Amino acid sequence: MEDLGKKYYKIRDVAEFLGVPAATLRYWETEFAEINPSRTPTGIRQYTPADVETLKIIHYLIRVKGLKVEAAKQQMKSNRNNISKKLKVISELQDLRSELEIMLKTLTKRK
Repeated sequence: MEDLGKKYYKIRDVAEFLGVPAATLRYWETEFAEINPSRTPTGIRQYTPADVETLKIIHYLIRVKGLKVEAAKQQMKSNRNNISKKLKVISELQDLRSELEIMLKTLTKRK
């Protein structure tokens, strides 16, 4: 997410960031006790940066690794720290790859 310095995020922002429909986030909220966004008086969900990090882990387990919801729940209970570390490394590697691709494009344009 561009600005993890924000205090709260709306559901559409989180859904866009993760590349999933808002309905998926609402479903995950019912399945995973770890996701409990606060709500405004009008009922709008407000996700904290911690909620977003939890949703990133769930997204990774379900959408990337292909686990079923029950298996993802088990992984969240037993192995959350290792998954968080793995996601951080993957994110850093993706950032590095993007930088290298930009460098490569710059070098090939010069020729």
